[in-house]
Amino acid sequence: MRGGDRSARADPARLDMTTPFGATLGWGDRPALLLIDMMRAYFTPGSPFDLGSRAAVDGCAELLGVARAAGIPVVHTRVAYAADLTDGGLFVRKVPGLAVLAEGAGHLGEFVPELEPGAGEVVVVKQYASGFFGTSLAATLTARGIDTAVIAGVSTSGCVRATATDALQHGFRPIVAADACGDRTRAVHDASIFDLGAKYADVTTVAEAGAQLRARNRQR
Repeated sequence: MRGGDRSARADPARLDMTTPFGATLGWGDRPALLLIDMMRAYFTPGSPFDLGSRAAVDGCAELLGVARAAGIPVVHTRVAYAADLTDGGLFVRKVPGLAVLAEGAGHLGEFVPELEPGAGEVVVVKQYASGFFGTSLAATLTARGIDTAVIAGVSTSGCVRATATDALQHGFRPIVAADACGDRTRAVHDASIFDLGAKYADVTTVAEAGAQLRARNRQR
């Protein structure tokens, strides 16, 4: 049963209670790469969400190249709203800047050119932070036998964190590539990565994630 693998059930007698946080989940056998919201809104000067850095683009592009070469499934998420924002609920009231992602509002909701989805790659359109909330993502991963979600993108404290948390809750092993994520300040990014590693995900680097993806291609 993928997405809720009973073989991964914890044995209380074997848990290390002296280390209450930060245990390692490890990699499963069938990973997918999840690129979270790599839209122009986060990398365009003047946008309310501009991060002022393209480091996450570079990291995600490297992972995408490895995943494509290794035949690893890729999922892209993006945020989009109806022109009148009626499908944005309380989220667009709390974060009014999200209006730039409404239909007809401009190009900020488009993917950055380096990370345009390729043929056969799934695009999940969402209205809230998590790639799983209100979408078919969990069913899509389960149907493909995926047991590990390699997560990169933006923002670390928002949609990356929410997606990683929900991946865990849906029974997928979340692996967050920290240097392929970005946020509005370094402090916010670092705090979120620390918390993700403590409670919700394994944290890794682009280099290590790439090596693991290549290894799993050889195992196929």
